[in-house]
Amino acid sequence: MLRKASLLEAIAGKNRGLLATEQDKQAILVAIANLEDVNPTPSPIEATDLLNGNWRLIYTTSIALLNIDNLPLYKLGSIYQYIRVETNSIYNIAETYGLPFFEGIVSVAAKFEPVSYRRVNVKFERSIIGLQRLIGYTSPESLVEQIEVGKKLTAIDFPLNSDKQPGWLDITYIDNNLRIGRGNEGSVFVLTRA
Repeated sequence: MLRKASLLEAIAGKNRGLLATEQDKQAILVAIANLEDVNPTPSPIEATDLLNGNWRLIYTTSIALLNIDNLPLYKLGSIYQYIRVETNSIYNIAETYGLPFFEGIVSVAAKFEPVSYRRVNVKFERSIIGLQRLIGYTSPESLVEQIEVGKKLTAIDFPLNSDKQPGWLDITYIDNNLRIGRGNEGSVFVLTRA
């Protein structure tokens, strides 16, 4: 598909948005809108076989995510989103790197509730910030497994109350290996299968 290739080409080399100039951002948003216009999945939320699974972020305009790169002595590594449709769970995991032996993770666990054919309300429940070595982090999968069983981790691990500020996400494009979402804060997310 030409529109998909155009988007992937526009994103290439932009380090998830960290290296995107204003001109790049505008071109990427146009390419995203062009691809959304031909979404092969008219009801993304009902396409649970496509939605479910492990995703890796390749581009975002989310300041909250991109600002992780500004932490002292740390750089933003890979960012993952694991969706478990059977439990309406979302796990966001951002890896950080910098000083040797001090690689970190920033993770948020949330529940989602479908409210339309393409929108889910998101309620953030738990945040985990820590050093990969201290929590025994070996992969996003292992962290998700630990969170799912309720394991308390050797990290800054605390519950979140998002009742005051509920979020939502529109899934505006999804196929077998690419997903685009637009969040309530105006952010855009482009993810591929992990």
